Amino acid sequence: MIRNLRELYQYRALLWALTLRELKARYRASVLGFLWTFLNPTLNMVVYVVVFGVINRTSIERYPFFLFCGLLPWIFFSTSVLGGTTSVSDRRDLLTKVRFPAQVLPATVVLTNLLNFLLSLPLLFLLGAAYGDWPTWHLVYLPLVLVLQVFFTLAVTYFLSALNVAFRDLQHVVANLVQMLFFLTPVLWTLDTIGDVERFGVTLTAAQARDVMTFGNPMAGIMNAWRDIFFLHRVPAWQPLAEVALLSLVLLWLASGVFERRREEFAELV
Repeated sequence: MIRNLRELYQYRALLWALTLRELKARYRASVLGFLWTFLNPTLNMVVYVVVFGVINRTSIERYPFFLFCGLLPWIFFSTSVLGGTTSVSDRRDLLTKVRFPAQVLPATVVLTNLLNFLLSLPLLFLLGAAYGDWPTWHLVYLPLVLVLQVFFTLAVTYFLSALNVAFRDLQHVVANLVQMLFFLTPVLWTLDTIGDVERFGVTLTAAQARDVMTFGNPMAGIMNAWRDIFFLHRVPAWQPLAEVALLSLVLLWLASGVFERRREEFAELV
């Protein structure tokens, strides 16, 4: 794992060049260009606000702002995972070059989407200002939560991209799992809506059910952390974030092992 991270730093110039090329290619021949960075999350928010704020009215106050606090980091995560899963298997043109560092490819996808996410953050501040909800000193926790999410996203992307080279069906499975995870993650809803659970002879109180949801789904802890900072203005809970950090280390270690063992085979398999 240390070797892979060290090589990422060693090839940082290549990583940055590929990221810029990806950003330019994404909006090439587009009339609005980089404005889609702002429009995509905004249009997503409008759809969900119409469904859950108008048609199926929610009781959550300032729902558009509440939704945007979770939607932006979720888009960063989901697009990175979906694009990162095929980042190695789709780049035969690069992998066949002599000693091309394959680990740069998943990192390029994550870095590209991270830049899009950072460019979209001003929209979150503007939407909050429209509701009279101004940032507080809790913004000091923003870099910590962002680093943890990037670390976790990179770990998941590395792990899936390495496996997808040999098991191409994985990319289709991942697409469906990400869609399912979206609805199981408190993006459109809040954990407070979870009540007592009685299933299969097991009874959980509302508090226990929320704990199971939080610790069973790492993205739930990350979503709550973003809302704690921007929407609720409080210190994020440290236990779910510690779980995310630990899980990220495990996934990076496993993915690094796959990359090390199969590095020479990647060019043949793709």
